[in-house]
Amino acid sequence: MKLLNRSALSVKPTQAFVDWVNSLEPTVGDDDLTLDDIAGETTVYLIPEMDTPEALSAYVEERCVDLLESELRAWEEDERQWPETVDAALFREFLSVEHSYLAVDFDDEAALETAEVDDELLMETDEE
Repeated sequence: MKLLNRSALSVKPTQAFVDWVNSLEPTVGDDDLTLDDIAGETTVYLIPEMDTPEALSAYVEERCVDLLESELRAWEEDERQWPETVDAALFREFLSVEHSYLAVDFDDEAALETAEVDDELLMETDEE
């Protein structure tokens, strides 16, 4: 077990986010996703170590649009389908955040690996 020099944010969708996802491909009847359906779709972001609630709040406020864009992109790569205004207010409407001061790597066998996120790869569409 290894203690990482990071804190963590768990980002969870709200009902408003689920409603937006459902608006992408309107369905008939009971085929719409529910909040329970995507409850397991929590994303954990490792962030710099935070030692005060004020530091955490400032960090989240500074990065909230980046976090929101990452979550939107996970469901819809075509930014034309995103809400018209992607800002801090939409972040608060679409996502809830839980913070953990400690991040622990519980895997003693596999080395922790990192890779840069390739935005070009994320932006590829099926049309290409």
